[in-house]
Amino acid sequence: MTALTRFPRFFVTSPSPCPYLPGKQERKIFTELSGPHAGELNDALGRIGFRRSQSVAYRPSCVGCNACLSVRVVTDGFRPNATQRKLMRRHSDLVVTACRPWATEEQFDLLRRYLNARHPTGGMTAMDETDYSDMVEQSPVGTYVIEYREPPERGGALVGACITDRQCDGLSMIYSFFDADNADRPGLGNVIIMDHIMRARAADLPYVYLGYWVKGSDRMAYKTRYRPLEVLGPNGWSRLEEVAEPLPAAPAPARELV
Repeated sequence: MTALTRFPRFFVTSPSPCPYLPGKQERKIFTELSGPHAGELNDALGRIGFRRSQSVAYRPSCVGCNACLSVRVVTDGFRPNATQRKLMRRHSDLVVTACRPWATEEQFDLLRRYLNARHPTGGMTAMDETDYSDMVEQSPVGTYVIEYREPPERGGALVGACITDRQCDGLSMIYSFFDADNADRPGLGNVIIMDHIMRARAADLPYVYLGYWVKGSDRMAYKTRYRPLEVLGPNGWSRLEEVAEPLPAAPAPARELV
């Protein structure tokens, strides 16, 4: 007797104010990730534009608006520009470690400082330690916290972190945060993205998923700096228009893999 296949059940949220486009309403479709095949389901949904938050996979489903577009970097084709190469050299002394998904007080303190500096009016500022622990630890898939620390001779302080899922075709950057007020460490957010691209490439993973890009939103513009960039549209994934500048040689792979 053949076992019945359980298909996921999808639900839709009530409309709420859009955090990216003034005057717009956002709505999401979501499903639960649970059971022995949660990872496979998350992989499949990721390829059609879903994102993970704890044990839920979601994507925008807004009435009359499709501005939020899923984007992913093609790791094999990425070549850093001059500014990006300079950042990578400047921060090459960072100690990078792929940690199991376990929340720490040090991570939470860094998150609070990041939110106060970059998103002081955002909804996440109300998070407490328990909320953060749930954000990190309630994952039914292969999740890591990638930590970025000062070298031991500079005290080893945590200056950046990213909650990252390893999917079958790439790394999905769930949420990154860093010491935004550290004058000695400018551009940490860019460094974290580039490290993920190098890390995925070294692991033979073709993509790094950056979440949603909203054309016209200044908060999302940074995602277009990483090329080749693919955008998910009605006809599947396609390349965003390529930059015109010539591409330098590819950088070396990251030292440590996920």
